Amino acid sequence: MKKIVCILIALIVLSGCGEVPKNLANGKWRGVFFTPDNIEIPFLFEVSGTRFVMLINGEERISLPEATYRNDSIFIPIPAYDAILEAKIISEEEIRGNQIKLYSGSQTPFKAIRTSAPRFISNGEYPKMFLTGQWQIIVPENDSAKQVGIFTQKDSYVTGSILTSTGDYRYLEGAVQGKKFYLSTFGGLTPYLVKGEFTNANSFTAEFITPSGGYKFDGMRNDNAILPDAYSTTSLNQGYSKLNFSLPNLEGKTISINDSKYTDKVVVVSILGSWCPNCLDEAAFLAPWYKENKDRGVEVIGLAFERKDDFEYAQQRLTQFKNKYQIEYEILFAGKVGKEAAQKALPELEKIPSYPTTIFLDKNGVVRKIHSGFNGPATGKYYEEFKEEFNRTINELLQE
Repeated sequence: MKKIVCILIALIVLSGCGEVPKNLANGKWRGVFFTPDNIEIPFLFEVSGTRFVMLINGEERISLPEATYRNDSIFIPIPAYDAILEAKIISEEEIRGNQIKLYSGSQTPFKAIRTSAPRFISNGEYPKMFLTGQWQIIVPENDSAKQVGIFTQKDSYVTGSILTSTGDYRYLEGAVQGKKFYLSTFGGLTPYLVKGEFTNANSFTAEFITPSGGYKFDGMRNDNAILPDAYSTTSLNQGYSKLNFSLPNLEGKTISINDSKYTDKVVVVSILGSWCPNCLDEAAFLAPWYKENKDRGVEVIGLAFERKDDFEYAQQRLTQFKNKYQIEYEILFAGKVGKEAAQKALPELEKIPSYPTTIFLDKNGVVRKIHSGFNGPATGKYYEEFKEEFNRTINELLQE
């Protein structure tokens, strides 16, 4: 009798908690996001220990925090972008759900299965063209918006990135099939798809697609492909030579560019957002650089424009951002991303054309250079060239 009572109690407890959570099978998974036009944007990830998820884009690996299970669903947070993957577990080898951007509530549906299949399933066509090399990219809708494509192809497998005046599209991965090629990436914020077709060995037409839209572009093979000058995209308004801001740091204390900490020092001002992938790449460079150089008479300040004009929200997002990259310099909250907050915080600037935008001040507080955008490690030599130029600029300002 006692045994029967114990069994009944156990059944009651289980029924009150719902179904016992299922787990995902360990191994490699292939997913696809769906645009409103039902275009599929594939992505890859790996599950280990049933709760640990790692996004895969070529050589890039992005570890996500521990997933949680509830009844027949899995929840995979993406804190860097204030987003989450929520999905119903169809089986231990299949899930279906949505990526939800928590700051806006927008959703992008996806499905995924456990498989060792590549990002783009082969159609049996052997590559008839080769994407390897540098390409000058022109957007017909905006002739001045020059971009640069850099790709490496081995057999049908291709990786690379596209550089723009505001930053790069990070680690693209895909395939060449016949005269067509496909690349995609998903780092946690927005899935990207590039699909194109060669017109001949040295030119192609293509389309860049996201769940919210896209554009068409043309590519011409060019080993000397260039971007618009990153130092001429924006400037100070007439009559200004210095910045003059006072904004709260993450503890709520007002910090001014005129504080003694920044007097007689070379200062780098980074205009950023915790939601911006290229800003994360810049932080990954700036944080260790600052630790190595702060005793040389140089300072860094981050001015963050966030998704909401809410200090507590910004404090949470930026503290997470600061901790992730072990940032030791000040991060200040400048308001909600947009023209209005930018003009209020930095009336001296003509505009903020991209995130990040990096401003170099000499020891007298005079603005000497303004660099728009950031092309990170996915861009190879362009990233190395930026680092060399950044250090050269700092050295010249320190020696003055």
